[in-house]
Amino acid sequence: MGEHKNLCILIAEIVGGPSLDSTTSGALEVRHAVDRCVRRIDLAVEANQGSLLKRKDDRIEAHFDRCDPAVLAACEILERTQNLPPLRGKRFAVRVGIHYGQPPAYLSPAEAFEDPDPARGEGGEDDIATRLCIAARGGEAIATNAVAMQLSQATRQFARLEPVQKDDLAEIEWSLFTVSRQPDAVVSLPPATRLLQRLRIRHQDEIIYVDETRPIALFGREFGNDVVIMDPRASRQHARIERRRGGFVLVDYSTNGTFVVEDAGSERLVKGEEVALVGPGRIGCGFSAKEIERDLVFFELV
Repeated sequence: MGEHKNLCILIAEIVGGPSLDSTTSGALEVRHAVDRCVRRIDLAVEANQGSLLKRKDDRIEAHFDRCDPAVLAACEILERTQNLPPLRGKRFAVRVGIHYGQPPAYLSPAEAFEDPDPARGEGGEDDIATRLCIAARGGEAIATNAVAMQLSQATRQFARLEPVQKDDLAEIEWSLFTVSRQPDAVVSLPPATRLLQRLRIRHQDEIIYVDETRPIALFGREFGNDVVIMDPRASRQHARIERRRGGFVLVDYSTNGTFVVEDAGSERLVKGEEVALVGPGRIGCGFSAKEIERDLVFFELV
């Protein structure tokens, strides 16, 4: 049997709303409202070329060949369901988990509807996506860095990623991000200033630009980052630079922090926060930007 290819796995679950207990009067009305949510989830998956794999109660699993359509489907799911009217004063919501890896090989249709066994600990890739879904709040989508690293520049701009920490997911080895469609978070500037708003980043012999075509640049030790830092003091997913309406911002979510020195200025340590970049200057991922270090990153507005 050939190897299974990696897929992006999306788990969506409907939460909130009145109880579906069949003994409760109006259970048919509740079931109809849940089915309406399910239908909106189905439409979002189908519109983004996903495959609906299985459904159990109010939880749905879908697979995507690529991470871009999976993330866009998650955004669309939240949008399609967030404005549904409440029923008996209670509002339905959907929570989503997304992970990228090898899907499980189900032995039978019945097995496909088995929930993960908590006693066995972290299991397959769908177990990870399911745990993210369960940990998410209603109206929230959580993705692993395995997903974030696969996204194109266009989708990074369209579906904003925000680092998140969940105590009940602390043992998962992947960094976690919330996914939401926030088109104003990383935007094109007015035409009069567009040509001025490029940030040139140089790392060793490589030069990249943060601009309207690449509005986010990721830094870290892990291959798949836009700037790969080999120094062991850097985190696997260390920091990112975003192009925003007001300029360029460095956002740190590392263990050792990010050191920034701008010309004629003192060094700043950015740790778990963000800082505007004016430049020109230097960035050290986990080490001082004043060191003579081949992994220094140089930036300037051009």
